[in-house]
Amino acid sequence: MLRIGKLLLKNWLILAPMSGKTNLPFRLIIKKMGAGLVITEMISAVGLCRGQAKTHSYFLSHPAERPVAGQLFGSEPETMATSVGIVAEKGMDVIDINMGCPVKKVVKTGSGAALMRDPKKTAKIVSAARQSTSLPLTVKIRAGWSPQEANALEIAKIIEDSGADGISVHPRFASQGFSGKADWTLIARIKNALRIPVIGSGDIIEPCLALKMRSVTSCDGVMIGRAALSNPWIFKQILDMEEKGSFTTPDLDDRYQLIMEHYSLLIRYLGENGATNVMKGLLLLYTKGLPNTKFLKALISEIDGREKLISVLNKYLGYIRGEMVSEG
Repeated sequence: MLRIGKLLLKNWLILAPMSGKTNLPFRLIIKKMGAGLVITEMISAVGLCRGQAKTHSYFLSHPAERPVAGQLFGSEPETMATSVGIVAEKGMDVIDINMGCPVKKVVKTGSGAALMRDPKKTAKIVSAARQSTSLPLTVKIRAGWSPQEANALEIAKIIEDSGADGISVHPRFASQGFSGKADWTLIARIKNALRIPVIGSGDIIEPCLALKMRSVTSCDGVMIGRAALSNPWIFKQILDMEEKGSFTTPDLDDRYQLIMEHYSLLIRYLGENGATNVMKGLLLLYTKGLPNTKFLKALISEIDGREKLISVLNKYLGYIRGEMVSEG
């Protein structure tokens, strides 16, 4: 189990926030797979304070995904404090502040990873957020802005001293984006220096690596992002690995059932047209690792609605089954 402030999670696995990915339907899928906590997409504090309808829509939630964290980004303490109050009213269980996003349109506003270059403002933002809510408060950081500005340990201590209940660490520099290898030793150093829970992130591409990260860094929790997009089962696999020492991989029927469940959820929240457009992209992720995805790519261009999507999926999986029979 993992305790963040007054909230006790059922396990130590957390879905990372991903822009355009961790919407409500996907969070429901991941919660069903066993994640202890899921997090919304990164949401603009300014947009919330201005009452932008689209920004507020990101907080659409469902009891089945609880507990859920709402992640905010912003650069001004007053705005962040106000937005934290709004998020609390939306029924979120945790408030998470993003200080790790390296995307240009975010950092140019002084938000995301840009805050790691401004320790004083970091302290003000976390303190302001802490004063605005009694909910558990966490912050996501990187290793620093660049190798020349490797200040994650300093920033982590400031975040703890400013009242945060937990911190997640993605041990790459903002200048790296997602290239290179995550430096897990940094997670270990921060864990050793802090009293609050430390959640590790980075390069968890298969179940055994989550257990390895926890073992070698002593981190309290593990956050999984990109790997979950193509393998939502990874959370269940990790828990099985921890409990039984082994895990199973999804077969074609498992993939079909998950795709259809996710598609149904998307239709419920986005309508058929919106759901179909999203699902066309997800098909390639959910079939990653299967043979002859070129065959599927050619078929995806034909999809124009629900019936065609199901037809394409059945045609591709039937093709794969035929290949497996011929190989056998």
